[in-house]
Amino acid sequence: MSASLDGRSVIVTGAGRNVGEAISRELVGRGARVAVVDLDQESADRVAKVLNGERPGSAVSLAADVSSPDDVQRMVNAAWDALGSVDTLINCVAITDRPTNVLDLSDDRWDQVLRVSLSSAFFTSKYVGRRMVDSGTHGVIIHIGSTSGFFARRNAIAYPTAKAGLYALVRSLALQLGGYGIRVNTVSPNKVGSPVGQAEEPPDRERKNLIGRACTPQDIASAVAFMVSEEASFVTGTDLLVDGGALIASGD
Repeated sequence: MSASLDGRSVIVTGAGRNVGEAISRELVGRGARVAVVDLDQESADRVAKVLNGERPGSAVSLAADVSSPDDVQRMVNAAWDALGSVDTLINCVAITDRPTNVLDLSDDRWDQVLRVSLSSAFFTSKYVGRRMVDSGTHGVIIHIGSTSGFFARRNAIAYPTAKAGLYALVRSLALQLGGYGIRVNTVSPNKVGSPVGQAEEPPDRERKNLIGRACTPQDIASAVAFMVSEEASFVTGTDLLVDGGALIASGD
């Protein structure tokens, strides 16, 4: 039986497509209300319109650049105003430097990838966490990781560095926010949906896992819903790997 999320109010960043969109749909389907946040206002509006068509009043759309602390503060305040309060943050934002290596990656691109893929997790956790603590809310924060954070990549260096840093960040967040009743975790896919930064999934995208099929955005959405729910109320400071065994298969 799917865990109910009735009464939950959630910010989902990167929710205009792919994994973020699937998570928003799953959480709304379980009874939550969602602030659909995306850099692109039209994408956020489209997803919120679909959700409100399925369940009126279940979604609001907000545009924000989560690599900007000022924009994150504005977005968080707007979400609180729209939803009344927020008890859950799901951060799905990332960009990649693929295909590059250390010899040709520009300094500006390195900074941009780390800011979008790692600093965004710090900014959103900080400003959502502050509002949760100030209001006495026992909440949940989940960041979407990647198996790229566990091993070296030949065709990227900033993205795997950012994802590896995310795991250290989340452990410290869980330690520092645990006393306020806030759980912090990651959910980590492998090659889910369209590649990072792309709207469409190539039909010939190569995968290597133990399940024998592609990871779908719904696979990640279901895992996130579990981690948000009371069924995972004793889970914090850790990672839920949803990769079909790809990390193990990489050792073949």
